[in-house]
Amino acid sequence: MPLRPAVALATVLLLTACTSQPLKPDPRDPLEKFNRTMYTVNDGLDRAIARPVARTYRKVTPAIVQTGVSNFWSNVNYPTTIINQFLQGKVRAGCSDLGRFLLNTVAGVGGILDPATAAGLDRNDEDFGQTLGKWGVPAGPYLMLPILGPSTIRDGTAKLADRQADPVNYVDEWEWRYGLDAFRLLDRRARLLPVTDTLEDVFDPYTFVRSAYFQQREYAVHDGNVEDVPADEGLEPEDDPPGG
Repeated sequence: MPLRPAVALATVLLLTACTSQPLKPDPRDPLEKFNRTMYTVNDGLDRAIARPVARTYRKVTPAIVQTGVSNFWSNVNYPTTIINQFLQGKVRAGCSDLGRFLLNTVAGVGGILDPATAAGLDRNDEDFGQTLGKWGVPAGPYLMLPILGPSTIRDGTAKLADRQADPVNYVDEWEWRYGLDAFRLLDRRARLLPVTDTLEDVFDPYTFVRSAYFQQREYAVHDGNVEDVPADEGLEPEDDPPGG
């Protein structure tokens, strides 16, 4: 599916944060006790390590370099999108994405530049979780993964398949392989700073992230052809929400 609408949706979901408190359990989250614990662990690591490093990176790195780094990682991740386009039967989109990947790899100096966008080739984002969803595999229970964050049983398992299409997976030296993975996570975390900082204003960030994740994934699986659902679905407003 087109990447920009998906990013816009996720941003809107988070920017419309409200101070609400969940009163009823979500049937999609039977593992909530474990997931909340893992969320707390992830949040602690994020506050102690990932967020300060990402902010320092944003502060000291020139914007043009940050753009080049983000372009590079987008290009590295693109084989996953191409393969899943074809697996979903989107032949025309898959051919377009293949052209985008080749153009940016060759003319864009390994993907640092993005001539494909200027040429009118839209950037898309597909993964094996979306492919399984496209062919009717249910998402399954919500699952908070260590470091990687929100997922489901379907999407979490699908990440193993996507890893096989990741060029970094085939770097022989483990030091370089894990180092590149860490650099990619840093770029991703830095790009999410403007969005995730808004979670400070949410009464229950865990519930809000869960709701936003399900809506974003539903949007992605169905290429945006979904009914509008309020961002605070599953939440019950308090009589007098704190700070709201």
